[in-house]
Amino acid sequence: MSKKSRPLSPHLQVYSWQLHMVLSILHRATGIALGAGTLLLTWWIFALSSSREAYQSFQGFIIHPVGRLILFGFTFALIFHALNGVRHLFWDVGKGFEIFEVKRSGMLVVALSLIFTIAAWVFAYMQAGKL
Repeated sequence: MSKKSRPLSPHLQVYSWQLHMVLSILHRATGIALGAGTLLLTWWIFALSSSREAYQSFQGFIIHPVGRLILFGFTFALIFHALNGVRHLFWDVGKGFEIFEVKRSGMLVVALSLIFTIAAWVFAYMQAGKL
């Protein structure tokens, strides 16, 4: 028997990166980040319900720059995942599949995610009296 030479399946090195590819991966990554961020919310709830020392420990973590970065990332993940989920809902009903619409909605999701995340943090700082 002679072995037939078959082409290999395309690999990531063959494709040029497109916005929709990056957003698809980012949508999955933010879903995972939201699952992990739920642990942070759980820690906050348990700290609230247990003792003053436990809550102060949580506060110390959140006030630290690493804690702030994690919280900022969680905020971005929440907003991006929600907005991209709305985009997927439009796709589920058959809207927005044209290449121009896919690119435009992708850029809109990224821009609004950044704007809403920054706006949420500015609003939070204003409410805390730090701005």
